[in-house]
Amino acid sequence: MLRINISRVLQLFAAVAFMLTSTSANASNWLFRNGKSNYQIVVSAQASTSEQKAASELQQYIKEISGAELPVTNDLNTRGRRIFVGYNERIADLTGEAKPENDDESFTYRTMGHDLLIWGGAQRGTMYGVFTFLERELGVHWLTPDCTVVPKQTRWRLPVLDHSESPAIQFRYHDYRYTDGKFEWGAHVKENMRGPVSNEYGNEEGYWGCHTMGQFVTPKEFYDTHPEYFSLRDGKRLSTYAQLCLSNPEVLELCKTRLMKVIREHPGFRIYSLSQNDNQLFCQCEKCQAIEAQYGGHAGIVVWFVNQVADAVRQEFPDKYVGTFAYQYTRRPPTGIVPRDNVVIRLCSIECCFAHPLTAGCPQNEAFMNDMRGWAQIAPHLFIWDYIVDYAQYIAPWPNFQVLGPNIEAFRQNKAIGVFEEAQYQSSGAEFEEMKSWVVNQLLWNPLQDVDSLVAIFIDGYYGKAAPRVMDYYRLCQSLVKPDVHYGIYIRENHEIYSEDFLTKAFALLKEAAQLAEDETVQSRVERVKMQPLYLHCMRHKDTARQDGTWEELVRLMHKYKARPNEPTDLETFVRKYTAGE
Repeated sequence: MLRINISRVLQLFAAVAFMLTSTSANASNWLFRNGKSNYQIVVSAQASTSEQKAASELQQYIKEISGAELPVTNDLNTRGRRIFVGYNERIADLTGEAKPENDDESFTYRTMGHDLLIWGGAQRGTMYGVFTFLERELGVHWLTPDCTVVPKQTRWRLPVLDHSESPAIQFRYHDYRYTDGKFEWGAHVKENMRGPVSNEYGNEEGYWGCHTMGQFVTPKEFYDTHPEYFSLRDGKRLSTYAQLCLSNPEVLELCKTRLMKVIREHPGFRIYSLSQNDNQLFCQCEKCQAIEAQYGGHAGIVVWFVNQVADAVRQEFPDKYVGTFAYQYTRRPPTGIVPRDNVVIRLCSIECCFAHPLTAGCPQNEAFMNDMRGWAQIAPHLFIWDYIVDYAQYIAPWPNFQVLGPNIEAFRQNKAIGVFEEAQYQSSGAEFEEMKSWVVNQLLWNPLQDVDSLVAIFIDGYYGKAAPRVMDYYRLCQSLVKPDVHYGIYIRENHEIYSEDFLTKAFALLKEAAQLAEDETVQSRVERVKMQPLYLHCMRHKDTARQDGTWEELVRLMHKYKARPNEPTDLETFVRKYTAGE
């Protein structure tokens, strides 16, 4: 006998009816057409500042794209075609979704009938949803602080949409000087920890300080009266910038007092650093060595020390975190001790090979991967300090785009709550700084994106008619990466990845790019790229460069773009020494 499940039949009828209704509605859902729109933007009067700003920018960019100006209203019960921005009672009724936490950066945008709904956490989530809708669906790209791509369109029909995103990494930032202080641009590319700063884009978090033990207890202030506060090396207490004697209880009390003072005076930060100085002159006194032996090495005494300070911080500031380094001699995780719940371990990748992704089996990265996995098991909060430029020659080609996404994904898989990408923090003029700034922020949000696709978006939007040759040059640089070639963050012009054939091809491509550039803006952008092979040529062939005009051209461009050659050397010193033949 044929059995009919009435409930199932009704469900099927309902689904078909919904699809027909949605299809019919979508057929007439012109967001804009010929400079006109029937849509209005709806944002609650109680919406956060960033949600109201996002609604305003949605209106602004749709007008720039199409010429149509959508009205913005606070009336949640308005009729007609609507774009709801921010979680409110109408979105609750339409979706049945619960209200996100204010600091939840996840978002959803979804069509329901004629309407578009965009919502997320009130602080930044909704705003990121609006920006992603504009970027992903309408092709707006905030490439640099002075270059936003806004495509022109005469008509665009709202498709059926149901898209959600969440950040792969909770705290995300880099420190390219090129984008320093550009918080509006940072909000559009979802950078959220270069502050702290309060603004209409949902604010930015902050991580205070690094190498701070040397700031809290200095030889200048204490060595004459308390040499025992400082590292014992070869039987002598060091009077220079070394490390502290962490087993000394007076040093502990000084660090407690002075860190607490910093928190009181600068309350806007989320994490405060209590971290080793930037050298490997750790204390070798008997008491320090005994604590290290008890807890499995140099990291053990640091965690032991920082835990005690963190206990004191918690009493007065239960919402603040104390950060410390796992860096160089403290990179290996300790045994028999774990960081407190309010301690952040900042693991540094400075020794790694940056030619190959961390998870690609490169033998130079195995030790770091083992240490990262070890910290992931014991650290309540793991924060990565990564490196994305060549500090020995900021300007020269240093192809590392291929490792950016996979490395960030490796950090995510090891439970990193934050990633800081240290870049060219001293000046502008670094190799592909504009493009790398944008690509890195994209990947910190979602490291599974295809980096070549991101690069193509950037180059097409930033270099105008010169884009094809700049893309060829980018690919030429990437071709320098070989399976058996390794490089770190301090390589020089004589490294094996460089060759005369590379320079010949690079100059030819960038000469064509300059000829294709349609205006002074694009010509300037191509010039910044040309500095890369110019610098390499001048450093490899100093005598020739002084004769063939390339040195003169490099100096002119470095001054024009305020470029620093490397971390320890400023431009004036570099030019003086080069000219003198040093």
